[in-house]
Amino acid sequence: MPFKYVVLCLIVLSGMVFAIRTHKLTPWAAFVGGIVGLAVFIGAGFTGVSMLTAFFMMGSAATMWQKSLKEDMKLVERADATRRTSQVLANAGVAALMGVLAYALPAHASVFQLMMAGALASATSDTLSSELGMVYGSGAYNILTFKRDKKGMDGVVSVEGTLIGAWGGAIIATIYVIGFGNNYALVTIIVAATVGNLADSVLGATLERKGIIGNNIVNFLSTGAASLIVLLLN
Repeated sequence: MPFKYVVLCLIVLSGMVFAIRTHKLTPWAAFVGGIVGLAVFIGAGFTGVSMLTAFFMMGSAATMWQKSLKEDMKLVERADATRRTSQVLANAGVAALMGVLAYALPAHASVFQLMMAGALASATSDTLSSELGMVYGSGAYNILTFKRDKKGMDGVVSVEGTLIGAWGGAIIATIYVIGFGNNYALVTIIVAATVGNLADSVLGATLERKGIIGNNIVNFLSTGAASLIVLLLN
């Protein structure tokens, strides 16, 4: 077995054990996360795994940051923060699909790798803007009416949260640029991440608030939208 695959297996197994022991993921969700990691690797190598890892680490840190404060302010429910399989696929399912397509269609691998980066940047942007916007946002506004609304509600945004989200997307974009050397993709990925983040808020303010779709579907659709934006801008 090539050495790089040994390293990959160690990284995936270590990540699964860490996620389970720290209660970030359920055992089954960790297993699915490992499959997602393998799908990302076969399509984008260690650069893809680095982007996925960065999303997971930043998202977990943002979720735990000032958690007690968010609970006391009733911005989030006092519930088990352990992520389930559906949440893993909602946030990283599009990236995994892009990895499989990049592997299956090597002639177009660079396009799918870029779309993968857009999806992961969007997931990162959404998570950071939501979790940290609740803490640092000076004002909360409904994305459709631009009227003040309650922090933590679906479809509510803040200037600070949006900027933090763009910063998170920029980190994923930077990892992609370092790994693949495509400097022109930096702005494209950041734009796609921001559009995906805002699309998440629009879906939250409309379909999710009405109970037509749930948060997992919203996340999946918004990351999918970001990957399509990358394709259109490429």
